[in-house]
Amino acid sequence: MLLEQFHAFWRRDVGIERVQLGELERAAPLPHAVIISGLRRAGKSTLLAQLAHRLGEDRFYYINFEDERFLGFGAEDANDLYGLLVELFGERGIFVIDEIQNVPGWEHFVRRFMEQGLKFYITGSNASLLSRELGSRLTGRYVPVELFPFSFSEFLRFRGYAIPDLARLTTADTGRLQGYLGEYLRLGGIPEPLKYPELPLARTLYDDVLYRDIATRHRIEDVRALKELAYTLMSNPAGLVSFNKLKEQLRLGSVNTVKNYVEYLENSWLIFTANVYDFSVKRQQVAPKKVYAIDTGLASAVGFSFSPNTGKLLENLVFLALRRRTAEVYYYASPGGYEVDFYLPQTGELIQVSQNLGQPATRERELRGLTAALRSLNLTTGLILTDTNAAPIEADGLTLAVRSLAEWLLSS
Repeated sequence: MLLEQFHAFWRRDVGIERVQLGELERAAPLPHAVIISGLRRAGKSTLLAQLAHRLGEDRFYYINFEDERFLGFGAEDANDLYGLLVELFGERGIFVIDEIQNVPGWEHFVRRFMEQGLKFYITGSNASLLSRELGSRLTGRYVPVELFPFSFSEFLRFRGYAIPDLARLTTADTGRLQGYLGEYLRLGGIPEPLKYPELPLARTLYDDVLYRDIATRHRIEDVRALKELAYTLMSNPAGLVSFNKLKEQLRLGSVNTVKNYVEYLENSWLIFTANVYDFSVKRQQVAPKKVYAIDTGLASAVGFSFSPNTGKLLENLVFLALRRRTAEVYYYASPGGYEVDFYLPQTGELIQVSQNLGQPATRERELRGLTAALRSLNLTTGLILTDTNAAPIEADGLTLAVRSLAEWLLSS
C-alpha cells in the first residue's frame, strides 16, 4: 500500500503552481509542522505534490490516510508505520501526510516525531478538528496554511491565459478580462469540476462534505434539517441571516442547533460567516451575519435562484479575496442604517461592491452608504469595486476610488 501510494503521488499531475507553495517553502527551515487545511478537492494534495517535486523524490515519505486500507489505524501504530517506511525507503527526514484527521490521536505521534527532528507537511479537511488539536498538542509548533479554490489569477493561468500588464491594458485586454471574470463567477475555482465540466463533480463534493464530513462525524440524526439549512445558505451568497429566523423557517428545535450546524458547515469549509463591525463584541454576536460560500461555482451548482445572482456572487468573490489576506473581515452598518459590504479594521479599508454604477439610483445608494461609514469611522478614503475603472469621486473631504473588480482581483 505504501509503495502504491508513494508512486501514485509522485506521478500525479502537479497542475498550475499555487501561491501557497511559497508559504510552504518559507516554512521549510523552521522546526514547526506545516498544516494545510481547506475544502475537500481544493487542491491540497496537488500542493503537496508541488512541494514534493521541489524537495526531490528521495527526501520524503508520503502517506494518505484517506485510503480505506488505513481504517482502524491509530496513533499507537505510528512506530510500526515508521519502521516500515524506513525499511522500504531508507531514512528520510520529511513526512508528507494527506487527510491526517482520519487518525485518532494523530497529534501525539506527530509531536513525538517532531521532537526527534522530523519535519511534517500535513493536510486536513476539517478546520475545527485541526485547530482544537493543534491548540492543545502543538502549541507554538506549527505553521497554518489555508488553501482556497483557485483565485482569479490562478483561474486565468489554469485556462492558459497570460495575464497582461495591468498598467498597460488595451481595450481588448479589458474585454477579455471581463469575459473571464464572468466565467470564473459562474464556474468557480475548484480544480476538478473545472477540469471535467461534463461530470457533476461539484454536487458530489458537496454531498461528501455534508454526509461524510458533517453528518457522520457529528452523528447528526436529522440529516434533512442539515441539508435544508445548507441549501438555504448556499442559495443566498452574501446574504444576511438571523439564527432565530433560520430556526423558525426550518422548524429546528433551538437556536443552538442552528448555531451548531452553521459551525459544522464553516469548519468543513463550505461557508464563511462575517460579523457586523461593532466595538461591542456582544452586539457583533447577536446582529445578523453575512454568509459567503467557499466558491461561487459550488454555490451556483448546488443552490437555487430565480434569476442570476451576479451582484451577490461578485461580492462573494471579493470576500474570498479579502479572506485570503486576513480573517478579520466585517461588514459595516452606519448609525443611519446604511450598509457597507466590507470593513477591514486592521488596515482601515472600507469597500463597497457594485455590479455597475450606470443607474443613478444605484450610484447614489453606494455613495451614500460609503460616505456615511467613512464619517462614522473617521476615515477619509473608501473603495468602490465595479465593472470598470473611473476617476475618484471627491465629496466633502472624502475620496472614493472606483476600480475595476477584475483588475483589483488580480492585484490584491
